[in-house]
Amino acid sequence: MQIDQIAIAVLGALAAWLSQARADSVRRWACIFGMLGQPFWFYASWNAGQWGIFAVSILYALAWMKGLWIYWIKPKRNRPSSGLGTIQLAPEVKR
Repeated sequence: MQIDQIAIAVLGALAAWLSQARADSVRRWACIFGMLGQPFWFYASWNAGQWGIFAVSILYALAWMKGLWIYWIKPKRNRPSSGLGTIQLAPEVKR
């Protein structure tokens, strides 16, 4: 087995696993490991002449770049994620 295949398997599985974590502090690492695996995807698909896989690798790289932007370059500040608040209605007291 070649090093590119091992890297694709290990880094891809690790990125997928981390992307499903409940904690943001763990989930933010998924894009790091995903981006680390992308050069191996590019190399393997280019050498094999699998142009469809190469094109999909570009799309995956863009998706991992979005994760880098969201979690590392411009992290969100303490603000509501949707910009909407909640309203709680208290029951009416009868006398």
